[in-house]
Amino acid sequence: MNWINIILISIGLAMDAFAVSISSGVAVKCFRIGHALKVALFFGGFQAVMPLIGWLAGLSFREYINAFDHWIAFGLLLFIGLKMIYEAFTITDPDKKCNTGNLMTLLILSIATSIDALAVGISFSILQVTILQPIIIIGLVTFSLSLIGFILGDRIGTRLGKKVDILGGLMLIGIGVKILVEHLLK
Repeated sequence: MNWINIILISIGLAMDAFAVSISSGVAVKCFRIGHALKVALFFGGFQAVMPLIGWLAGLSFREYINAFDHWIAFGLLLFIGLKMIYEAFTITDPDKKCNTGNLMTLLILSIATSIDALAVGISFSILQVTILQPIIIIGLVTFSLSLIGFILGDRIGTRLGKKVDILGGLMLIGIGVKILVEHLLK
């Protein structure tokens, strides 16, 4: 597989993480570069590890994950999105809102946005692609786009005021619906 194909696959896989990073940046109340780097590292790391897991699992795992991967991603993103919207209406203390500074929330979002990467890893295994270069590129592209997305989200959030939590929640739900519809239409 050539570099151009790997980069295009990487960009495609990173789009969900990019959108969620924008939502995370929107939801953050006080921008810190460390927080942005942590989000980008988690998303990039999971996007790199999941294809490796898929590649190692190979053909035997393919049928198992294809049956429900879209439902897992949809459920996780729906849950986090609804939580953000609920908190926008009920919680006024920003420290108690859905926060990617919370390790569990960040783990759930990282898993939800990288499930497709698992399937790509299975495809790489089927195609007998050497996995080291693709996972490095996938991880770096996702890290970079997630960092950019978080910063963009923060810039948008400071201009939009209180409605940003609702916007972020709707974005996450939209991503979940997109994942579900794409898989159901296959």
